Amino acid sequence: MSYFDVVKNTPLKGEPVILGIETSCDETAVAITRGGREILADEIISSASEHARFGGVVPEIASRAHTEAVYTATENALKSAGLAMSDIDAVAVTKGAGLLGALLVGVSFAKTLAFSFNLPLIPVSHIRGHIAAAYLTDKTLEPPFITILASGGHTAIVKAENYYDLKVLGRTVDDAVGEAFDKVARILGLKYPGGPNVERLAKDGKNVIKLPKMLGNNYQGSEFDFSYSGLKTAIINYVHGETQKGKEINKADVACSFQHAAIDVLIEKAFKAIRITGYKTLAVSGGVGANGYLRDTLTERAEKEKIKLVLPEKRYCTDNAAMICAEGYLQYKKRNFADLSLNAQAVVEF
Repeated sequence: MSYFDVVKNTPLKGEPVILGIETSCDETAVAITRGGREILADEIISSASEHARFGGVVPEIASRAHTEAVYTATENALKSAGLAMSDIDAVAVTKGAGLLGALLVGVSFAKTLAFSFNLPLIPVSHIRGHIAAAYLTDKTLEPPFITILASGGHTAIVKAENYYDLKVLGRTVDDAVGEAFDKVARILGLKYPGGPNVERLAKDGKNVIKLPKMLGNNYQGSEFDFSYSGLKTAIINYVHGETQKGKEINKADVACSFQHAAIDVLIEKAFKAIRITGYKTLAVSGGVGANGYLRDTLTERAEKEKIKLVLPEKRYCTDNAAMICAEGYLQYKKRNFADLSLNAQAVVEF
């Protein structure tokens, strides 16, 4: 009898203990949850300092770092939870999207664990994982709700109609908002990762630079779509133009003005989605969800409009394995188990 024949008929538990593995970029993360929402352990080993020397993530370095760290992160998670592998009911792993080599490390390690201990192997979309992080913050949260997905690779307004049906109302047609933060950081001479450094600099600046609005009236796509390429280009042109004129650039003002332009449109379109759908709950997901200006502005707006706001802790906005466990739990309930032919995918849909 094959491995998959054994696990596909595994009796489901009401409160399964799931070990999750996330290796999509530069964070080697392993977490353990019970019942999808109770975090028993959450370990992250980052290679960001290595990538900072090169101004961004280097895929080969990321893959090597994951190979060196994934066993240690797993061992630390089990120790932190006071558990052994015999206490684990399933293994969830990010199958994509992300850096292919980095993903392969996590998928290969997860398959080894699952096979060795005859545990169900649960493939998880990194994108859905980010959205599921809201369930870790508000343990009473139930769909439907609107979520702002804002990360380095994805930007979208998503309608969670139920736990499984996610409808994308609009998405970026070019750069993601997190990608734009990183590119503007490089323009301003800031170190990687760009998002936190732009935010830090923006606190000392003012929103005084006129920047273009995204997707004008002639745009034929969804009213919830985004475009960050033009905004990034506007910053480049402004910095180069001022430099050629011999003027000193107030980098803090540039950072502040960019942050307002990049974030305000996210907020406006999210609340437009709230009005159109009639939903009463708004959640935030993705690394840009850790941005203080976004969090403060959303909090103020939600209170004013009497909308329930779910803001995951900053740790669970950025890449982590607890969110993979949270989504893994939902897939576990549907018996969405993989066999040992599971492969990593650089690109996945919702």
